[in-house]
Amino acid sequence: MEQRIDYYNLAPEAMKIMMEMEKYTKTTGLDRKLRELIKIRASQINGCAYCINMHTADARKMGETEQRLYCISAWRECTFYTEAEKAALELTEHITLIPAKRVPDELYQRVREHYDEKQYIDLVLIINQINSWNRISIAMGNVATE
Repeated sequence: MEQRIDYYNLAPEAMKIMMEMEKYTKTTGLDRKLRELIKIRASQINGCAYCINMHTADARKMGETEQRLYCISAWRECTFYTEAEKAALELTEHITLIPAKRVPDELYQRVREHYDEKQYIDLVLIINQINSWNRISIAMGNVATE
C-alpha cells in the first residue's frame, strides 16, 4: 500500500481504537457477505478505490459472486439481492450521504422489518466504521495496488 504518512506508527493509539471497532463489527452476527457489501457500497459512494479493492477481494474469498459484486451500485434494479440486503444497502447510502439523505422514519421502519434493534445498531456502526476508514484512507493518500 502506498500512503502519504505512516499513520499506523505515528498514531498507534488511534489506530488501535479503529481496529478494536473493526473487531467488534466482526462479532455482530450479521452475515459476513452483507458486511462486505456494505463496505463496498459505502466505498463506491465515497470514491475510495483502496477500500473497494480490499473489500471486493475479501467478499470473493467469502464466496460472494462476481454478479453481485459488479451490480452492487445498481442493487435496486436487481432480483438477486434479498429484501434484507436491499434495506441494509439503502441504509448504507443514506448514512454515507447523511447531509443530503438523512435516515427517514420510513427507511428505519423498512430496515427494522428485517433487523432487530441490536442488529440496526450494528448496521449503523458498520456503516460508520467503513465511512471512517474511507475518509482516513483517502486523506492519507492510500491507493489501490495489485
